[in-house]
Amino acid sequence: MAFRTSSGRFLAGLALTGFMLAAAGCQSGDNGILNLGFGKKDPTAPPPPQDSKLLASQLQAYCPRVSVRDGTAFFNTYVNEVRKPKPKLKRTGDAAADAAAQAAADAAAATPPDDSARIIYQASISDVTRDCSRADGQLTMTIAVAGKIVPGPKFTPGTITMPIRTAVMHGTDVLYSQIHQYQVQVTDPSAATQFVFTDSNIVVPAPTASDYQAYAGYDETAPKATTDKPKKNHRKKAAVTN
Repeated sequence: MAFRTSSGRFLAGLALTGFMLAAAGCQSGDNGILNLGFGKKDPTAPPPPQDSKLLASQLQAYCPRVSVRDGTAFFNTYVNEVRKPKPKLKRTGDAAADAAAQAAADAAAATPPDDSARIIYQASISDVTRDCSRADGQLTMTIAVAGKIVPGPKFTPGTITMPIRTAVMHGTDVLYSQIHQYQVQVTDPSAATQFVFTDSNIVVPAPTASDYQAYAGYDETAPKATTDKPKKNHRKKAAVTN
């Protein structure tokens, strides 16, 4: 009987203790009051899969960033002036003096000439932006380029032409590349003229990841527009024989 009584009290006390622990565990949550190790995350367990709807919405909102590459933010135009031929070195017969004169001439030839006095105008890009839309598996972009034109010493009022290239890349693949001969009317030789160029004809395949890159800038390597005149065909008249 004594054994049963003590055993009954022991079981009752154990049940009460378990209830208190359970209650304390439910109330403590993640505040660190009671941490028995239950419910801890396994650091080696893989992360839960991300919500596919969130990824789709992020991709739908993705619009490739536009950058201006080094060396393409400025464009200068110069007047064509006839350069004087380099004077020929006269040999004096003194080998040391002739060598020094030749070295000085070579150094002068290697130094680029100062063409600042020949500038007609200098154009520069100050800002770029873009806008995107999607339809039928394609991405349509509009790239806008803002800049200014500063008259140079040889400036005369009129229409100037700037070669502006826009491009979209996917790694090393060129998805879109177009050069535009953009014309701006400039009349005030004493102030800078602001301009905004827009290319709204950019259509590329819709990206499957945020890994497209767009570019805008001047392209001085673009071939100049030429007008080919029709060649005249000079045909000899056949001699008339009776």
